[in-house]
Amino acid sequence: GSAFGSELGAQASVRSARSMALPIRFQEICNLVQLGINQQYVSFNSLTMESDKFICVREEVNGQVQVVIIDMSNPADIQRRPISADSAIMNPHTKVIALKAQNYLQIFNLENKSKMKSVQMPEPVVYWKWVSNNTVALVTGTAVFHWSMEGQSEPKKMFERHASLNETQIINYKTSTNEKWGVLIGIKAEPGTNRIIGAMQLFSVDKNVSQPIEGHAAAFAQFKTDGATSESTLFTFAVKGAQGSKLHVIEVAPGTRAPGAPGFAKKAADVFFPPEAANDFPVSMQVSKKHGVIFMVTKFGYCHVHDIESGAMIYMNRISSETIFVTADHSATGGLIGVNRKGQVLSVSLDESTVVPYIVNQLKNMQLALSIATRGNLPGAENLITHQFEQLLGSGDYKGAAKVAADSPAGSLRTAQTIQRFQQAPAIQGQPSPILTYFGALLEKGKLNKLESLELAKPVLQQGKKDLLQKWLTEEKLACSEELGDCIKPMDVQMALSVYLKAEAHQKVIQCLSETGQTDKIALYAQKVNMPMDWGVQIDNMARMNPQAACEMAQKLATDPAGSKVDFNQMTDIFMKYNCLRQATAFLLDALKNDKPEEGPLQTRLLEMNLMAGQTGVADAIFEHDMFSHFDRQRIAFLCEETGLLHHALVNFESINDIKRCITSSKPLNLKWLVEYMGIFSTEQALECLHHMMCSRSEHNSIEGGVILQRVVLIAREYSGQLTATELIKMFETYNSYEGLFHYLGAVAMKTEDPTVHFKYIEAATKVGNFAEVERITREDSHYDPVQVKDFLKEARLPDQRPLINVCDRFDMVDELTQYLYNNNMTKYIELYVTKVNPMKTPQVAGALLDADCGEDFVRTLILSVRGMCPAEALVEACESRNRLKLLQPWLEARVNEGVQEPAVHNALMKVYVDMNNKPEHHLAENMYYDSKVVGEYCEKRDPHLAFTVYKRGKCDDELIELTNKNGLFKQQARYLVERQDLAVWEKVLHNDNKYKRDLVDQVVQTALPETKSADVVSITVKAFIAADLPNELIELLDKLVLHGTSDDFKNNKNLQNLLLLTAIKADPERVMDYINRLSNYDAPDIANIAVGAELYEEALVIFKKHGFHAEAAKVLLEYIGAIERAVDFADKVNTPEVWTMLATAQLKQGSVKEAVAAYIKADDATNFQAVIEATPAAGAWAELASFLVMARKKVKDSNIDSTLLYAYAKCENYVALEEFISAPNVAQIQGIGDRCYNESMYEAAKVLFTSNSNWSRLASCLVHLTEYQQAVDAARKANSARTWKEVNAACVEATEFRLAQICAMFIIINPDELESLINTYEQHGFFDEVIALMESGLNLERAHMGIFTELGILYAKYRPEKLMEHIKLFWSKLNIRKLLHSCEEGHHWEELVFLYTHYDEFDNACMTMIKHPAVAFEHVKFKETIAKVTNSEVYYKAISFYLEYSPTLLVDMLTVVISHLDHVRVVLQMRKAKLLYLVKEYLLKVQSENIKEVNDALYELYVEDEDHAALAKAIDMFSNFDQIEMAKKCEAHELLQFRRIAAKLYMNNERYVQSIELSKGDQDWTTAIQTTSDSGKQELAETLIAFFVKEKNKACFASTLFTCYELLRPDVVMEIAWRNGLTDYAMPFMIQSMRHLTAKVEELGKTTTKIEVKAEQEKKQAEEASIMSYADPSMAAYNGNALTVYGAQMGGGMGMGGGMPQQPQYGGGMGGGYGQQQQGYGQGY
Repeated sequence: GSAFGSELGAQASVRSARSMALPIRFQEICNLVQLGINQQYVSFNSLTMESDKFICVREEVNGQVQVVIIDMSNPADIQRRPISADSAIMNPHTKVIALKAQNYLQIFNLENKSKMKSVQMPEPVVYWKWVSNNTVALVTGTAVFHWSMEGQSEPKKMFERHASLNETQIINYKTSTNEKWGVLIGIKAEPGTNRIIGAMQLFSVDKNVSQPIEGHAAAFAQFKTDGATSESTLFTFAVKGAQGSKLHVIEVAPGTRAPGAPGFAKKAADVFFPPEAANDFPVSMQVSKKHGVIFMVTKFGYCHVHDIESGAMIYMNRISSETIFVTADHSATGGLIGVNRKGQVLSVSLDESTVVPYIVNQLKNMQLALSIATRGNLPGAENLITHQFEQLLGSGDYKGAAKVAADSPAGSLRTAQTIQRFQQAPAIQGQPSPILTYFGALLEKGKLNKLESLELAKPVLQQGKKDLLQKWLTEEKLACSEELGDCIKPMDVQMALSVYLKAEAHQKVIQCLSETGQTDKIALYAQKVNMPMDWGVQIDNMARMNPQAACEMAQKLATDPAGSKVDFNQMTDIFMKYNCLRQATAFLLDALKNDKPEEGPLQTRLLEMNLMAGQTGVADAIFEHDMFSHFDRQRIAFLCEETGLLHHALVNFESINDIKRCITSSKPLNLKWLVEYMGIFSTEQALECLHHMMCSRSEHNSIEGGVILQRVVLIAREYSGQLTATELIKMFETYNSYEGLFHYLGAVAMKTEDPTVHFKYIEAATKVGNFAEVERITREDSHYDPVQVKDFLKEARLPDQRPLINVCDRFDMVDELTQYLYNNNMTKYIELYVTKVNPMKTPQVAGALLDADCGEDFVRTLILSVRGMCPAEALVEACESRNRLKLLQPWLEARVNEGVQEPAVHNALMKVYVDMNNKPEHHLAENMYYDSKVVGEYCEKRDPHLAFTVYKRGKCDDELIELTNKNGLFKQQARYLVERQDLAVWEKVLHNDNKYKRDLVDQVVQTALPETKSADVVSITVKAFIAADLPNELIELLDKLVLHGTSDDFKNNKNLQNLLLLTAIKADPERVMDYINRLSNYDAPDIANIAVGAELYEEALVIFKKHGFHAEAAKVLLEYIGAIERAVDFADKVNTPEVWTMLATAQLKQGSVKEAVAAYIKADDATNFQAVIEATPAAGAWAELASFLVMARKKVKDSNIDSTLLYAYAKCENYVALEEFISAPNVAQIQGIGDRCYNESMYEAAKVLFTSNSNWSRLASCLVHLTEYQQAVDAARKANSARTWKEVNAACVEATEFRLAQICAMFIIINPDELESLINTYEQHGFFDEVIALMESGLNLERAHMGIFTELGILYAKYRPEKLMEHIKLFWSKLNIRKLLHSCEEGHHWEELVFLYTHYDEFDNACMTMIKHPAVAFEHVKFKETIAKVTNSEVYYKAISFYLEYSPTLLVDMLTVVISHLDHVRVVLQMRKAKLLYLVKEYLLKVQSENIKEVNDALYELYVEDEDHAALAKAIDMFSNFDQIEMAKKCEAHELLQFRRIAAKLYMNNERYVQSIELSKGDQDWTTAIQTTSDSGKQELAETLIAFFVKEKNKACFASTLFTCYELLRPDVVMEIAWRNGLTDYAMPFMIQSMRHLTAKVEELGKTTTKIEVKAEQEKKQAEEASIMSYADPSMAAYNGNALTVYGAQMGGGMGMGGGMPQQPQYGGGMGGGYGQQQQGYGQGY
């Protein structure tokens, strides 16, 4: 209570709480202000925190809006990103951010840098929040929406806002975990009081209903109540009203409960607010799922902690002196995290070690303490729980006691003693046993521990309830242990296996896997748990029981990615020991799949095993998949040949004789494969094989010979291109194999265009009697020689002539075919050809028959038999050209009767009728299908009138015109043309080139047109005359029709009168006036306008006057005749406004402005005021214009009129009228007129206008021109415009009014954009001191900006360089360095330039400036500091060159600074080029640790030059990356012995032992020479060395060499040299050691041989026992006992490869003798 006695600060409250060991923990996680966040943006509107993972702040920095993201896992790592949004919220768990700009919302993935979704809301979003990982809640003024970031869904409307939330500030929106419930929270000030009232809207998604509630803060929680099997959804909210403050907890969605279990009762608890916080109210609420408590934070920074189950208050205190405006769950502590206005990020949670003792000791609420302790598994209530347990157990309430024990914190009561007590407790009749009650409570609570699980399993298994135990294991209710698995295993091995797996009892797991047959999982499990295994023993045991499983395991072990874990030979031996050929094969196939060279013997063994055992399928599969490539090919090829695998034998054979033998074998051979196989041979080898195959056919029966021929044909087909068709054809003909040639060419002919090949194919088909193929190929093929084939077919005289017909038909030899068939009396084939083969060739056949004097009856019958299938036109042509057209009359009439409409048929028939004079006029008129041109041309020579009829019928215009012209039929031509009504035809005949035009026109005028009564016909004719440009003839025609004609229709026809007038206007203008007076029914306006176009203005004027068109008449007078005086008279006469207006417009254009204005006034027309206004300035008629505009203002309200009137007054200098007009209402553009007056130097008028318009800026300009500078400054002060200040300033500067100029300038320099032009103004006039003084004054301005400091620096650089450095050093942070750099560079201020580059982080340029200008700018310390920061590596190397030239002694010091950035190779090359390597020796030593070749080479050269052999010897051992041979050569030539020893060592390291030894010999360095020889490992060097020592009589070195090079020297050589040179004593130790070594080897070999003999005897005994046990067949015995021994023995004896050697006890023993090697067989090869 004392904590609330007075208002305490947050930190003091927390310290007090800690001293009392109170139940909360409080800490400050970080401070946003200290992290660089501006405190003004730490507010509810700018900062969001959706979870304890991220804080998001919208901050404005230097005018740029940024979003600041603080990752709470690392608060110091702040991310800033520019945005244009007005709000941002981070996703609670992922790096996804949502942005809101007014109504536009977007979601971005920051990790992928991609936009996920966007939406445009129809109304503003007033509040938004992430309610889950995937959903954003959007609150508008009317509704609440949920927007999922998954898919492309739009925001979904959840509910409408209740009226109670109107005018409230929305401060929160929360949903339940399943989003089935939501609550919207808002606050507002109560009118008339200072109380903040809260309004909430609770919404149910399932019921779709809302309920308004008074409240300030709320939250949802998932809570499992007593007796419930699932969690309920609780809703808790706090309200502070006029009657008091309450915290409510209600159940809105009950969980599932056991029958009879009570529900959650509504809770309500008082919320205490201290007196000093009377106006305080709740602002946020969080529920701890970990501890089941409610954290409520208030406006004044108080934190209230309540129990959610009972509502009881646990603790309350003030945690912040500032408002905590945003909170979230703190997952790490189970409390809450919040941010206050100071930027503190605070965390509050329960202190798990003190909360229960606090409740017990301070609150004295034992029930609450028990509830909190059991729910949160917290310490502090052990005594209470133990007491309660004892009390319940003693009273017989076993269920209650079991629940207390199950819920005990940290499992304090879940012990073996508790189990024992329940087991010993007396049972109550009608109730379950106490122990089962206890276990039931434990199972309901959760997972049992190992002891409980074991004790529960025992009675359950005894009762046979295995399924129940399985259910608990599945639900993870039991803790697995090895003891539990042992208990279960007798009942269910599989269940025990699952227990062992979870308990990590590895040995038991492997045992179970083996027993249950899950051997494939053993290796995986052992690998997973890193358990060592003896796989050989394991697989041997498995192979005995389950060979297949053993095979699978062996395969996995052999192909383990980390390397094989088994020996392949051992595995193979194991499987063969148990006669498991199939498993052995499977294992080897899998193990040898990598096809390594060292696996060749195993590959051979695998193939031999299967081929010898008759398992050819395995070998075939291996070969087909090309699995092996390192086996004994010759051996396997013979085995394949014997077993019938010919294609595999061929692949592996290399001898051509073996290959020939195989391909001619009668055994089956895959033809497709054989064809592909033959592709590997050369052309000569392939032909040799084919000839061999053809020859061998005689050695086989017909069936086998056919098979071989089939092979030859297929090979020849495939490789015809390589072997050439010529050679292959020759081969088949050599052996008279036309059948083979036929089949070969049948495929080849399809791929070649060689005529010879195609002819040979036809010839072969003929030879084998395949006439159908001959017929087909002659019909379809296009590449044979038709003449050659035709001649061959004629000579062959085939029984069927269709092949010959095909050739002659396709290659247009029909005449020759017809002659051949007709002469050989094969007329039936002629009929067959024209009726069945090609009826289209009937005309050629008929012509050929007629040419051969064949009878007409046969030809006519032949043609009739074809009927309509032959082309009529060609047939008619053939007969007509031979004067036999009448021959076709029956055929033609038959076609016509059939309804044929083909023109050629009808043309020919008409010709026949004309020639026969058989009513030609009738037929020509009735027939609609003949071609008029063709028939007309035919008739011209016989009867022109018939031709005219035909041409007229077909509208053959050109032919008809030519016919009538040629025969003088002009009357018929005229009538035809008039009736034709075709302008195109008229154009042809009325062309000037037509010499008959005059005759035709006369007939048209005299005969054709007078005969017609149709106006349309006349119209077309007239148009034709017009188009032909025959105006005189047209006038003659129209005059006759209109003026002298007899038809009233033509006389009064408007079109004809119009046409007559138009034609006269065009052709005879002198007659136009007469026609105008005589005619009246014409289109007057149109004719008049056409007359105007023809410049007949007087005629047009007469027409307009005659018909009353005054305006048009005035237009003719004004625009065309140009008689303004006549127009004035005409205007006075008609006196119409329209005419006056036209007259005024014309006068205005003429320049008679005053007269035009008067005419406009008479017309009372102001519509053309714009033109009048535009014309006035040139005429200077400003007074007249003013009068006109006064009239115009009465009719038109236009700003241009008023504005021009103002200007007219100004031009007239009528300032009184000007001021009166301005004071009256008007719509004039006063500003525009004022500007115009100003531009025209009418400053007094402009002054009046700008004053009236309060345009102070322009007024100031006027006053400047009037030299009223003080008034101009006053006006500029009122205008307060940068442009105005600039103008006045410039004028004052020019007038040397510096005081007034500086007043103006002070308002200019605060604008950075105007600063440069201001300075230019002073500079142009040479006022340098004044402008510098001005800028120095500007430094003290409150709004002084970077530009002022920068421009002053530029001025110093130009005019006062002595002040420049001081200015830069004082104000460099306020300068635009980039701009000042340019000025310094132009002024050659190098020291200042370096300073600026350094502070602008352009270290590259700073260094380059010092390099280029060292006398002024260079300083070694500064250069070192700068070059360490450069980014361009080229600067380093330029700096090296600079130092070499300017300050070489400091070069190493500089290089040390940048040593980590240098390319050391390049540095060495640069120093080599300068020949100054010695200067950087210290640098080279520092970088030698990187072991770079060039560095080592350079440094070692320096060592040689300095004769520092000790350093060189040490270095070459440590750093070996250098050119050792080159260095050895340099050292070898050195005069010092130590360097030559180094050379010897280098030669030895590079295996140049001879050079090293010779060098050591030369220096008499015998020790090095002997050691080098030993290290070389070369026998000849050792023997040479001892010979050298013998020669030099150096006995000691001779003995030393024998000892050191013992392994390299041959005893016999040493013995001989020693004996010959008397050095036996020195060689004796060597000989003794050699004898000892030899003796040891012999003894070891004897022991090995004894073991082999014993093993062989045992295996022989086992084989005999196996044969006794009914394995009589030796081949079967090969798969029992020592299978490999018997297998090898059979191979040795059966194949003749084992010789007479005894069988050895390992695989390959029988083969060893056959191969003739002193080896023990294939086993040694492995």
